[in-house]
Amino acid sequence: MNDQQRRRPQKPYRRPQKDAVRILAFEALRAVDERDAYANLVLPPLLKKARESPDFDGRDAALATELVYGTLRRQGTYDAIIATCIDRPLREVDPPVLDVLALGAHQLLGTRIPTHAAVSASVELARVVLGDGRARFVNAVLRKIAQHDLDAWLEKVAPPYDEDAEEHLAVVHSHPRWIVSALWDSLGGGRAGIEDLLEADNERPEVTLVARPGRSTPDELLDALGEESGLPGRWSPYAVRMAEGGEPGALDVVRDGRAGVQDEGSQLVAIALAHAPLDGPDGRWLDACAGPGGKAALLAALAAERGASLLAAEKQPHRARLVERALAGNPGPYQVITADGTRPPWREGSFDRVLVDVPCTGLGALRRRPEARWRRRPADLEGFAPLQRALLREALKAVRIGGVVGYATCSPHLAETRVVVEDVLKGRGGPAAEADWLDARPLMEGVSMLGEGPDVQLWPHVHGTDAMYLALLRRTA
Repeated sequence: MNDQQRRRPQKPYRRPQKDAVRILAFEALRAVDERDAYANLVLPPLLKKARESPDFDGRDAALATELVYGTLRRQGTYDAIIATCIDRPLREVDPPVLDVLALGAHQLLGTRIPTHAAVSASVELARVVLGDGRARFVNAVLRKIAQHDLDAWLEKVAPPYDEDAEEHLAVVHSHPRWIVSALWDSLGGGRAGIEDLLEADNERPEVTLVARPGRSTPDELLDALGEESGLPGRWSPYAVRMAEGGEPGALDVVRDGRAGVQDEGSQLVAIALAHAPLDGPDGRWLDACAGPGGKAALLAALAAERGASLLAAEKQPHRARLVERALAGNPGPYQVITADGTRPPWREGSFDRVLVDVPCTGLGALRRRPEARWRRRPADLEGFAPLQRALLREALKAVRIGGVVGYATCSPHLAETRVVVEDVLKGRGGPAAEADWLDARPLMEGVSMLGEGPDVQLWPHVHGTDAMYLALLRRTA
């Protein structure tokens, strides 16, 4: 050590500054990664706890929410950018460090937070949760990222569209390549449609409420929300859209179960089944996969208006309890049971209307569960396939001759939608079901761009809903 080095004063140690908003966002991302949790389940209790501090206000909650969901939605894009700024494979970077880097990248490239604030806040977060050594690494990487805006980075990390269209779209719009390919196949058409869909997947969805018939009305919801916070639904006569940042649980009508949170696409599926033309009796309805209870609650209310009853069946006991909670207070007769729709306890031909909303990959709800796109694999389709077909076959047995079955799924993947229905009707993998297609399009009154039918596929970029699918089938023998 020379004399100049000895004379240079040592900087005093500065304790890292704790930022409640960014620590909360980091904790949410760690829960998503470590526990395979969903952000929409992890974030609310974290926000509730944070609000106990008088220093944590609504703007803080909004920023924390944006950081979590924005980072998850753009994870693929940010990973590609981060990978170019480090000297090792991305997989060799510890996941907590990647989370801090991704949060920083989102602040730099996906928000209006000034560059210096985004870098310094991220480095402070790293000092708190990772330590000073890793914070220096975070600082170095983020300073490289800050040298370009998002468009310039995409020019660097995404292959040209003309050379590899699917990979270009995957990087630019932050979806796994196989999902881009599957969505493109389902959607058909050229570049504009698929880009619009992928962009819609990366937008924050509106919160949509349903006024359950006979218990509440859209006007009551609009009055409760006020002119600046509530808008009528686009398609469903029972829907009301909430302004960004609103809290459904703050409304008495939601807390007491007379209304609920339900995507408009989900509402349209239940309404279409309830309005399907039927000859003969119409007194017994079944929801064979009822959890967590949104469609069951709307069906029960619609059934009650006609003097019909609903049986809501759910295989998982904890989800059956959610169904019970959703249906509590329904004015008409209903029953909730824990039962497996592939091995049902009811007799064949017992029902007039049956809904089977089958388990699926959930690719139609990537706006609401952005982390799902990174968890799902093509092999998951094979895992769901036998269950989806078995549930539809049993649903067609459960309905009487002349009755109607609605096959629904929150996925636009052809392997989970039309292919399943065609396999069951044509006897692929089992006896052919005796049933005819019904045209579902007229039963979604006023909804535009529903395709050639007879089934219906809704789209986020076209209808503003989740990508719900519905096929209506009338049993003939």
